[in-house]
Amino acid sequence: MSAIDGEDLGSGTWTSRRDGGPDTMLVRRCRLEVVAGPDAGATHVSASPVILIGRSGGDLVLSDRRVSALHAEIRLEPDGYRLRDLGSTNGTYAWGMKIIDAFIGPSTTLVVGDSAVRFVPLPDAVEMPLWASSRMCGLVGSSPAMRRLFETIDRIAQSDATVLVTGETGTGKELVAEAIHERSRRAGGPFVVFDCGAVPAQLFEDQVFGHEAGSFTGASRATTGVFEAAHRGTLFLDEVGELPQDAQAKILRAVETRRIRRIGGSGSQTIDCDVRLVAATNRNLAAEMNRGSFRADLYFRLAVARLHVPPLRERLEDVELLVEHFLGALRLGRERALPPEFVGWAATQTWPGNVRELRNAVERATAAVPQARWASEEPAEAEGPASLVDVDLSLPFRESKRRVVEEFERRYVTGLLEANGGNISAAARSAGLDRMSVYKMLQRLGLRDRWRGA
Repeated sequence: MSAIDGEDLGSGTWTSRRDGGPDTMLVRRCRLEVVAGPDAGATHVSASPVILIGRSGGDLVLSDRRVSALHAEIRLEPDGYRLRDLGSTNGTYAWGMKIIDAFIGPSTTLVVGDSAVRFVPLPDAVEMPLWASSRMCGLVGSSPAMRRLFETIDRIAQSDATVLVTGETGTGKELVAEAIHERSRRAGGPFVVFDCGAVPAQLFEDQVFGHEAGSFTGASRATTGVFEAAHRGTLFLDEVGELPQDAQAKILRAVETRRIRRIGGSGSQTIDCDVRLVAATNRNLAAEMNRGSFRADLYFRLAVARLHVPPLRERLEDVELLVEHFLGALRLGRERALPPEFVGWAATQTWPGNVRELRNAVERATAAVPQARWASEEPAEAEGPASLVDVDLSLPFRESKRRVVEEFERRYVTGLLEANGGNISAAARSAGLDRMSVYKMLQRLGLRDRWRGA
């Protein structure tokens, strides 16, 4: 713990650089004082970048019945203290106003339910190490927020704790899951991705648990589901917020017991699955839980450890490094150089599509697309006639048809992914396909590296 000589109370976190030692992030200690309500007189002192307030599962736990399970959070950031309501039933108030997302000052009193809580930053801080490199596995970032994320990934990876990864679309949540797997003792095992939002409800149980031969019409042989496929490895449940409620109970049982039963299996035919679970969502699961659309018991079972991937607009110092990374990944020749003004332009954008959108912009800029279209997600207008390809009459019918179909698939899947910001799950849903079909198409067409991590 470090005393803060002369440091004002306006900053929640900052970076300390010591001669001969590693960089560290200092996180200010803060005290929450309950000044009114059923728990009046209670206090909680925290030294965490995120402080949760709620009736269960929070850092400050209140017995007030009008407080939601997870009601509000305070994030300590370099610019101050950010209060965010988590979709609570009765709202979060400060200064007599209902707060959705706002910065608060020292000694602000928050009203949650029938309780009042005073927020008091303290004049000391706790040091938290930062990752020494600007890279981890497929992740790239030199900002303190990302290097702290890398350090936390490495620490969490050493255990088998279930992890919930949150963040906006395009921030790289799947890459975080892959990094957890690669840094863990399970790195030699499988890494299996299951997109909870891309599987039709009637196929969900079969995809997750598999089936026995003869269990339904057409089931000529037994098949494994994703839990079995991930045995001794990691199962990544992507878009877990999309799980229908009837499926949530089945997933919960498997998460709790690490034991599954295939469709058509008898009550005694349970299969042990040694699986590490990582789930991800871009939705506010606390809000979903508060309104009853996501099970609280499943949320807390998945969120044993929590990781939040910051949006690109909150770490614009990483833009230049990311651009260099994408240029290397694209393997471009000299004739496709990046315009010199691109990086300066990119550092001024808000990037609603985050890292995925930046990658797309890099690719457009190197293709000599005008600057006005660098951030555009709309495909460029086609030149010439609308036909896909010229039909080569010198080829046999089957070969000519194969080439036409392949070109159609290439243009279709490329346009589809660009229209959906590179999000494979969203692209699959909009096309009426399952996620694995899109993956296989990308693999077959040689496009998988281009959309890696999407």
